[in-house]
Amino acid sequence: MQAVNTGKHLILASASPRRRELLAACCLDVEVCPADIDETRRAEESPVELVRRLAEEKAHAAYAALDRSLDVPLLAADTIVWDDAGSVLGKPVDKDDARRMLSLLSGATHHVSTGVCLMAPAGGELREVSFVETTDVRFFELSSAEIAAYVASGEPMDKAGSYGIQGLGRALVRDISGDYANVVGLPVSRVLRELDQLCEGGDFLLSALRGGGA
Repeated sequence: MQAVNTGKHLILASASPRRRELLAACCLDVEVCPADIDETRRAEESPVELVRRLAEEKAHAAYAALDRSLDVPLLAADTIVWDDAGSVLGKPVDKDDARRMLSLLSGATHHVSTGVCLMAPAGGELREVSFVETTDVRFFELSSAEIAAYVASGEPMDKAGSYGIQGLGRALVRDISGDYANVVGLPVSRVLRELDQLCEGGDFLLSALRGGGA
């Protein structure tokens, strides 16, 4: 999916193709500038605290790496899957790990949290805002054969929590409570509204609703 050049430019501090596609669908012209940071979880840090900090650190790392002053908004994001015990389910290390995570999620509700940090120049100063969006996802009870078939597809291997709701993994999901796009990787509806609040003369939401038109 190609972004529509509407004058609404954004720097994305993430290499995620799913985030870029979500932003392109909102008629944003995206410049990718991924940031590499230490994502180790700190002691006593909750999943929500973790994902917010990671988004903020990625934003600051990307900003520091720019070879020019920031003249358009910058967005950094990080998405994690976690359970009621507060355990974070990252990308599986192998097929056995994927099967383990899917068995854990089977028949249960888990949480998907995306931390977002936005930076933008306005009135001669740099403004910044960050937030966390959380969506609750409930899985069907999964049989061992269903888990094995999904793992064999290869889709779980690069996905946090070992599934992709936008792909074959949608067949595992019984229902969700919250923003679907957040589970894919970015709560775009809230991002657009936050950009309008952060940026002078933003109109990011109106531009998206017009399909990029003036």
